[in-house]
Amino acid sequence: PFAGAATGAGGEIRDEGATGRGARPRAGLCGFTTSNLRIPGYPLPWEEDDPGRPHRLASPLEIMLEGPVGAASYNNEFGRPNILGYFRTYEQRIRTAEGTEWRGYHKPIMLAGGTGVIREEHVDKQDVRPGCKVIVLGGPAMLIGLGGGSASSLASGSGDEELDFASVQRSNPEMQRRAQEVIDTCWSLGEDNPVRSIHDVGAGGLSNAVPEILEDSGRGGCLELREVPSDDPAMSPMQLWSNESQERYVLAVAPEDLPRFLDICARERCPVAVIGDATRTRDLVLRDRQFDNLPVQIPMDLLFGKPPRMLRRVERRATQPEPFDPSTLDPAAAARRLLRVPAVAAKHWLISIGDRTVTGLVARDPCVGPWQVPVSDVAVTLDDYAGYTGAAMAMGERPQVALLDGPAAGRLAVAEAVTNLAAADIGELQRVNLSANWMAPAGHPGEDALLYDTVRAVGMELCPELDVTIPVGKDSMSMKTVWSAEDGERSVTAPVSLVISAFATVDDARRTMVPFLRLDRGDSCLLLVDLGRGRNRMGGSCLAQAYVRLGDTPPDLDDPADLRALFVTVQELNREELLLAYHDRSDGGLFVTLCEMAFAGHCGLRIDIGGLPGEPLAALFNEEPGVVLQVRAADLDAVLSRMGAVGLGDATHLIGVPEPSSTVEVRHGDRLLLREDRVELQRSWQETTYHMQSLRDDPDCAREEWDALLEADDPGLSVHLPFDPGENPAAPMIGTGARPRLAILREQGVNGHVEMAAAFHRAGFEAVDVHMTDILDGREDLRGMCGLAACGGFSYGDVLGAGGGWARSILYNPRGRDVFAGFFRRPDTFTLGVCNGCQMLAELRELIPGTELWPAFRRNRSEQFEARLSLVEVLRSPSILLAGMAGARLPIAVAH
Repeated sequence: PFAGAATGAGGEIRDEGATGRGARPRAGLCGFTTSNLRIPGYPLPWEEDDPGRPHRLASPLEIMLEGPVGAASYNNEFGRPNILGYFRTYEQRIRTAEGTEWRGYHKPIMLAGGTGVIREEHVDKQDVRPGCKVIVLGGPAMLIGLGGGSASSLASGSGDEELDFASVQRSNPEMQRRAQEVIDTCWSLGEDNPVRSIHDVGAGGLSNAVPEILEDSGRGGCLELREVPSDDPAMSPMQLWSNESQERYVLAVAPEDLPRFLDICARERCPVAVIGDATRTRDLVLRDRQFDNLPVQIPMDLLFGKPPRMLRRVERRATQPEPFDPSTLDPAAAARRLLRVPAVAAKHWLISIGDRTVTGLVARDPCVGPWQVPVSDVAVTLDDYAGYTGAAMAMGERPQVALLDGPAAGRLAVAEAVTNLAAADIGELQRVNLSANWMAPAGHPGEDALLYDTVRAVGMELCPELDVTIPVGKDSMSMKTVWSAEDGERSVTAPVSLVISAFATVDDARRTMVPFLRLDRGDSCLLLVDLGRGRNRMGGSCLAQAYVRLGDTPPDLDDPADLRALFVTVQELNREELLLAYHDRSDGGLFVTLCEMAFAGHCGLRIDIGGLPGEPLAALFNEEPGVVLQVRAADLDAVLSRMGAVGLGDATHLIGVPEPSSTVEVRHGDRLLLREDRVELQRSWQETTYHMQSLRDDPDCAREEWDALLEADDPGLSVHLPFDPGENPAAPMIGTGARPRLAILREQGVNGHVEMAAAFHRAGFEAVDVHMTDILDGREDLRGMCGLAACGGFSYGDVLGAGGGWARSILYNPRGRDVFAGFFRRPDTFTLGVCNGCQMLAELRELIPGTELWPAFRRNRSEQFEARLSLVEVLRSPSILLAGMAGARLPIAVAH
């Protein structure tokens, strides 16, 4: 999952002309898109550099056009599904007691994380005995991360360019993939796992990771610096020892297990180095044979002694809020402007660049329903390929609220994560664990005290009341950007920004609820459960941002017991099948929640908020915690009774019904607030995506996707099966014990082999893991295989074209060429290529009979990685893999 924040409201709005590749983006209706906000002193990406500026600072727009591509590319190549994230823009001049200042994000937030499972026998690290080998696994040392605090602890612009460059990370996801394959092979051996202890290499490089893995067992170490793999012979001993080059691990392996471990590394082509031994003596000794000296010789007790506690003197600073009254706004104009605010708007441009199906274990990604509308806020993955248990992850954040009330922003972040997570089948709230990412501009007046207050409110008060824990987190204390302009120094200071990631185990992934309104389940109605209980506070809301305001009083989670009661009741109602659809209320308020549900269901709405307390537009657009439920009309009384039983009766309101039309109508009693065409609202919601894709990708493709919303009769994705999917044609053969052997072929960088093996195992084959090194080194010749499945991924990083490097490793290796040519000539074999494996096979056509009409693979028209679902029809063909499937229409994942 990744997330981002860039420029938002503020400054003078200009119409920049027509949109197109290289052209300036057109201002949308009400003049609000990500790309047309002109803030004085900020260079736009198409403007030439000012020669008087010492450094040209990339604009937030540039960062958000390019940054997510890099983040998604790493996930795609490494092979992890990208199924959750958020996007926040904010930049506004705020009044303080001393005057005004720019607050928001010039350096975007990019958040990546994930969840996994660990077997019980691997929870605890084993004892590192004296004589155990200390090993570095993964990539070589490089001049990375040695700028010290300039990248992570100082305001941008306060260091010099050379120092900053030394802090820039360079990633190698294929190396990470190779290291991961070694680790996966080791843990899959169970009790025979050769790894006794493992530590990732991060901050401080080996100078931190190596001592820590030794300290875990109370050992010292005797190490040789020149055994550390390096790509730069000019690096000094300090640079070799302390660089933060990524894709590396430090491991401890017993001497008797070392040959087996090194064989695994060789098979996966993963670099590995034995740099020394653990010692009984509690000293860390690092030798350097090149200079015949000891760069490090220090007692471990001194290295891990307790440092003095930090003392910071801080002062609280009062804000100078300005009221924001939505009652004077035109409801329709406010709605359209709100739908274009990037935090509210559609996220296709972020979601479609990330592979959401790799691993074959994704049960819920953001895209919902036949039209694949990205509105789901919970990610769910399965534990295995047989059952339905799994894990869920959701996120919550509300940083602009911290400009008014830091603790309220923290509580809202937790509340949003919990209400998002409630869509999954979890059960008790106690099963939820949180990860807290704290970000703040340390040293900025008032912000250190605000951070303290927020941490106390979340960690010491709210979470204990909810009985949830925060076992892990991260921080960034440099959330301020400073640069020089002709008229002096400029800065943008971020608010205290807490991002909560919530995790829980899932009992049945099939019970995950989505914001997809159902019109095929009889008469139904919509309920709002309002945890704000009619307070309708508008401070820090997206509507205020859309009108370049902040407001004065922000929403809050006033009673944690309400959140607990809501979570538990929703879980029970879901298991009793009393809920048809579910969506939380957050950015954009009730109006956006309802619109997203209608967008997913391709339906209309008839809403009456006359029963909600307070001013109508505040009731419609406030962002107090809450959820919207779709229930059958026949179940309404039962649901209302359950809400009343847990103390939420007065917070639950009947607000309307979905309709099989294309009209969204919102009333307040007899007063019509707005009546809009659902398609036009959805186009407004998706317009920000259209502009971003037009700037970044092929503008014609972006326009086609946006205009596709105009096809009101588009039936969306559907399934037509001319066969019974419950019938297993392999069952008679499996019953006799016959399981033909099939090679699951992979090369370095391949990441789709596990789900490929699971699929063929389910189809009745004996799936055999075959790495290209097995063939090239003579351990495998494919003679015992009836089939071959070449798997997907990024072999050789696709540096020679998709599948090109993999194909050349066969064509230009005599043994490899002979093995594959022999296999393809046999009349009793079949071959399947998927993704990179398919493209590799296309490059081997000279070895395969009958390939004269085979296609060649070229880059797609959008010039971008595309992860979509495509409706595919199976035609009649001689393929044995498609036998009996002619006429089937299936939604098939595309990730190229």
